[in-house]
Amino acid sequence: MLTSVLDRIDATRDAARARLFEFLAIPSVSAQPDHAADCAAAAEWAAAHLRGSGFMARLCPTPGHPVVLAHHPGTGGAGAPHLLFYGHYDVQPAEPLELWHSPPFAPVVVEGRHGPRVVARGAVDDKGQVSMWLEAFRAWHEIAGGPPCRITVAIEGEEETGSRNLAGFLEAERAALAADVAVISDTNMWSIDQPAITTRLRGMVYAQVTLRAASRDLHSGLYGGAALNPINALTQLLGSLHGADGRVQIPGFYDAVAPLPPRLAEQWARLGFDESAFLGEVGLTQPAGEAGFSALERLWARPTADINGIWGGYQGAGPKTVIAAEAGAKVSFRLVPGQDPARIAADFRRFLEARAPAGADLSVDIFSAEPAIEVPEASPFVAHAAAALRAEYGRDPVLIGGGGSIPVVASLKHRLGLETVLMGFGLDDDQIHSPNEKFELRCLDHGTRAHARFLAELAV
Repeated sequence: MLTSVLDRIDATRDAARARLFEFLAIPSVSAQPDHAADCAAAAEWAAAHLRGSGFMARLCPTPGHPVVLAHHPGTGGAGAPHLLFYGHYDVQPAEPLELWHSPPFAPVVVEGRHGPRVVARGAVDDKGQVSMWLEAFRAWHEIAGGPPCRITVAIEGEEETGSRNLAGFLEAERAALAADVAVISDTNMWSIDQPAITTRLRGMVYAQVTLRAASRDLHSGLYGGAALNPINALTQLLGSLHGADGRVQIPGFYDAVAPLPPRLAEQWARLGFDESAFLGEVGLTQPAGEAGFSALERLWARPTADINGIWGGYQGAGPKTVIAAEAGAKVSFRLVPGQDPARIAADFRRFLEARAPAGADLSVDIFSAEPAIEVPEASPFVAHAAAALRAEYGRDPVLIGGGGSIPVVASLKHRLGLETVLMGFGLDDDQIHSPNEKFELRCLDHGTRAHARFLAELAV
């Protein structure tokens, strides 16, 4: 049966790509209110695709954009594994438009170093990766009348804006979302020919810091040397976050950070990661970060603190001699398994308050606090995913970490009790969130076949 399903995927490749192009052409930018109707259209497009594969699908309204919820009983009966596939139909804003080589919502296929690739906003994040499993479902439906497993699907429309209404949806639909495991394709492979399963994701604390002093902006000639300068004070405060060795100086920051298991450290070392080439692609020549750890350890298994934005005072053309009344900054922490986001946020606040200058008004607003995720490597679902990838690529997948965060993974675990299999097919150079986002067609095709194989593996 699997052979026939794979043959069907190969035979209908052109039709599948045409469907993906329809999906990509919908400008479902969740961050921009003008695209609310487009987000609704993308949700309905996904629901219609699922209905065409034998699913019962509906749109669940939220205070923001709707969530697509669909079910298929499968052909394997009540005893077959039950999977929850999660994805998102919303995309990042395409601006700056002038940097695109083609219109962002008019998908095109162009040649690249790995062969043909599709270029469009959402090509890999996440419409292309969602389309892989949608097409695998369709092939199973056309050949066998449905997938061999029980499947529930949730495709949201606010992932790119923080999934602010997802928690309410998960609570409201808890019974409908019951499953044995969640499956997400929103991560990367190690390379074009080396499949991977992501077993570690860093968490995040994101904060805004504001320091206020005088009641108004001041003339630097009349007040300079006598009045507190919030920009000077804030930069000094934030500059004390790191030591000369790159370690974060907040007391207790590393208390819950466990050493990387030797087996993982050895596997990562064998990957032969070229840090110079990695940095060279973005115009950098010197590595940075916490001393004493390899590049992959720093990226996947060590926590960080970064200033993401800073402002204050005059920003226009030409001079203006002013001491600003306030200054602000955005600061993020990437966390690793074991670290408590609430504690890190509280410790950061105490760190700043203890060092803030007298006479200043300091405020720290926490925008998000999500824990890191560690997927059990011994999970039978991870083993089945590895078998599917091995069969498709002819080599064992590597277990990798992810430097970024996928908050829904934590939500699925803490709200629904579900572990997640992270089987993604993106590449580091796919320019996610940037102009000219792309998805290699080799990754698209192998990913579709791998998802079909995964379902067959679970049905054995």
